[in-house]
Formats: sequence, C-alpha cells, structure tokens
Amino acid sequence: IQWLLALYDGQAVEFSVEEVEAGNTTLGHRFMAPDLIKIEDFAQYRQSLEEHYVIVDPVRRRNLVIDEVRKAVRDKVGEDGTPVLHQGLIDTVTNLVEYPHGVCGSFAEKFLALPNEALVTSMREHQKYFPVVDNNGKLLPFFVAVNNTAIKDRELAASGHERVLRARLEDGLFFFNKDTQETLAGRMDALSGIIFQKQLGTMADKSMRIAALSAYLAELLEPSLQEDAVRAARLAKVDLLTEMVGEFPSLQGIIGCEYALLDGEKSAVAKAIHEHYLPIRAGGKLPESLLGAIVGMADRVDTLVGCFAIGERPTGNKDAFGQRRLALGLIAIIRSRNLSLSLQDLLDKALEGYAGRIDAQKDTLVDLLAFIRLRFENDLVAAGMKQEVVEAATSVGFDDLCDCLARIEALQGIRSRDEFAVLAASFKRVRNIIKENRETVVDPALFSEDAEQELFATLTAIRDQVHPLVRAKKYGDALIVLLTIKEPVDHFFDDVMVMADDPAVRINRLNLLTALADLVLQIGDISRMHVE
Repeated sequence: IQWLLALYDGQAVEFSVEEVEAGNTTLGHRFMAPDLIKIEDFAQYRQSLEEHYVIVDPVRRRNLVIDEVRKAVRDKVGEDGTPVLHQGLIDTVTNLVEYPHGVCGSFAEKFLALPNEALVTSMREHQKYFPVVDNNGKLLPFFVAVNNTAIKDRELAASGHERVLRARLEDGLFFFNKDTQETLAGRMDALSGIIFQKQLGTMADKSMRIAALSAYLAELLEPSLQEDAVRAARLAKVDLLTEMVGEFPSLQGIIGCEYALLDGEKSAVAKAIHEHYLPIRAGGKLPESLLGAIVGMADRVDTLVGCFAIGERPTGNKDAFGQRRLALGLIAIIRSRNLSLSLQDLLDKALEGYAGRIDAQKDTLVDLLAFIRLRFENDLVAAGMKQEVVEAATSVGFDDLCDCLARIEALQGIRSRDEFAVLAASFKRVRNIIKENRETVVDPALFSEDAEQELFATLTAIRDQVHPLVRAKKYGDALIVLLTIKEPVDHFFDDVMVMADDPAVRINRLNLLTALADLVLQIGDISRMHVE
C-alpha cells in the first residue's frame, strides 16, 4: 500500500492500514504525472486524475482500450485487418493500465504454421496481446499490445514487444516440429508413464476404460459411431505427452485435435478429441457432435466412479479432481442432447472397468448417484425452478435424467391449478396413512361404503388412461387425468375410516390407497408440493 485517500463530505477520514495514514491526497500516473493531488470531492477526483493521465471510470477506460486496439490495427494494417477482441483479455488489460496506448507489432509469417490456438495462446494468455485476423477470420502476422504510457516512437515500442513474442513463438515452433515427428497413435503406449491416480492406475489404464465406456455408450445411443468412439477415446489423452501441451497446458484437447488431423485421422475423431473436454466450466461451450459428447461422458463417469470407489470424494474444502465440475458437465451434456439413458447402468459399467484393481467402498454408486442428483437439483433451483417441484420428481426416480426433467416440467406446468393444490394435500394424507405398506391387491367384496367403491372405480378407469400416457412420457396429460381423482379421494376421506377394526377391511383400504399412490408416484411425489 503506497497511499490511502479517504474523504467523507469533503473531510479526510483519519485511519491507517499497516502504518499508512489515510488523507485527502492522491497521485497521478506513476511515470507521466506523478504529482501529489489534493482531492475535495469525487467529481474533482475524477477530473484531476484524468488530467494526470489516470482514467478512473473502468467503463470509460475499457472503451478506450478497445478504441486504441482498433486504431493501432487500422494504422498498421489498414482495412484488411481486424483485432480479435476477446472479452476476458479486454477486462484484464483494462485493469492493468491507467491510460491505454495501443501499438501494433508483427511477427514472421513462418510462425503461422503453428496451430491457431497455439499462436493465440502465446499472444493472449502469455503476453496479453490481441491477435489480428483478416476479413475471413484467418490469423495475420500482427498483434496489438496495450501500453500504460504514451508512445513517442511506435516502431521502437513495437520492436520491444516483437522481441518478447518472437522468443515464445520460436519455442512453440520448435515444440510443434518435434511433436509432429511422431503420430498420436504412435505415442499411445507411453501413456503408461503418466499416473492418473495412484490407486486408479495410469493414463493408459484410464484411456482403455474410457474406450470401453465409449463403446458401451455408442452401442446404446448410435451404434454406427462405436468404432470412431473407441478410436477417439484411445487418442483423447495422448496430447498430454506432447511438448506443446507441456508448454501450453490450456491447449489440452485442442492440440490433440490439430495433431490428429495432421496424422490423417477422421475429422469426426479429431473433433471428438477436442470436444471431450467440453464444457470446461459451468455454462461453458458444449460438444457439438454426439461423438464428442460420448467420449466426454465416458471420461467424466470414469473419474467420478473411480474417485468415489476409493473414498476420494469432495468435501467442503477439498475437490482435488473437480468432481462437482465433472458432474455438472455430465448433466449439461445429457441435457443438451436430450439423451435417454440409465445413469445406474452407466455407473455400473464404469465400475466394471476397475475390476481387479480396486475394492470399491460400500454404497459407492448409491452415494455417487445421490451426489449427481444433488448437483442436478441445485442447478435447476438456481435456474429458477421451485425446489419442491424438483424434489417431487427426483425423489421417485432419477435414473433417466431427461425423463426426470420431463416430469419436473409437467409438475411445474400444473402446480398453479387450484384442484392440483387440493390433490397434493390429499396425497400427503395418503402417504402419511399408508406409511410402509406396499401391497396393492384390492378385494371389492370387502367394500362397505359407497366412497370406497367410487374411489376404486375411478382409480381403475384412470389407470387405464394414465399408464399409456406415462409410457409415452406425456406426463402433463397424465397429470390432468389424475386430477379427476380429487373428488373421489375427498369423499373417501370424508366417509371412510381407513384404520377399521376388522384387519381384512383395514388392509384392503390401505391397499386401495397404496395403489393410488403408486399411480401418482410414476410421475412424482406430489405430497412434497403441498404448502401448509
């Protein structure tokens, strides 16, 4: 801390931080105007600092960064060049400078032989430079740096930046040329030298497990993709062995895709190598191809199952393998492509891949499915869904995620109807009465009340309507049919004593209510949606 400025109603606020006393003065730009400035109010603070080459307003400073970058390209390249204005880089540069000045430099065209992402990463991430492209989006041998001081000699300033970038690009070109001397397929066996996790084996072991899971998923979702899925899975992690990824870790998958294309692999396989890492973060870009989605799901499930099996599970302050992110990624992929599959079967298949290597902890898959379910529920609630609606659906079945989502949407669509609110209250009473009863065999000969007969007749009639609607996943229509049982249920509770003295009658009435509950629970536990 160099100095502190603190004013309240024009008066300096007296306090200190680490022996630095607050006052009513600040300083201008460190190099261009390092004068002491007395401040009276905020308006004068902004004006005085700008006169001393410090732009206080971050929005205005950001706009100036963009203007300077565009002007630098226009002056150097003309109308044939356009800067790539990456929003994250703009934000970073805005917070690095006080008074932006753009300068456009160039580099040798030989470096354009590098994969685009390698070039862009060298400029954007390592040097905070903006790449330049032509009107077709193709990279040009130019870049823009943003200085924090006025530039008197632009050629001299540009040459300094060029010298720094050239050294990094020379390294990149060396790595690229060395990497391309061997194909990705030729490196696969070397993955046995990289440990994935001590108990779970090497990256070679993981690649084999991912390949097996990818084959299983392809057979389930699109059998024609099975061969390509296995190939993409086997190659997916090989770029970890390359010099380029060693230098630029953020290019995992991207470099694998580029090298696979150079090796003559199918474009779909190469694309899947890149896409299997997507999404990188919550809300991030998702795989465009089913092949990429298949390998991505296989990779995530393998890690989740392995970690849970050995007790390496997320805690409040530890998530070494990013399992929350992996679970959210798995959910996002399934939802984005509306994939109907059994999570339980997928997890079972993944655990088979660890046979002979580890002894899975008790309830591994039960706990993992609950972990994924919680991520799913939290994600939906954060997006605006009512928690009680989400839990009404997930509590009765979460194996098929997209089926669960369809039931949630149906429950959400009907929850505002008055008759549904009454039915939800009655169903809560049903659930409380039947407790652990599971029998549904009903003997009409034991009925002694008209309300019993009415409920049984209505239940029998609507069951024939609801079952085909549920099989067709028309859950909204099924719920509308179920609303017709509201009045018979009300009459039943008004006129019938469920817990009769006669054991046979009592059990018969419990079974009738249990049969009703089983029908409703095919969609959701609507008792959770009852509001007192």
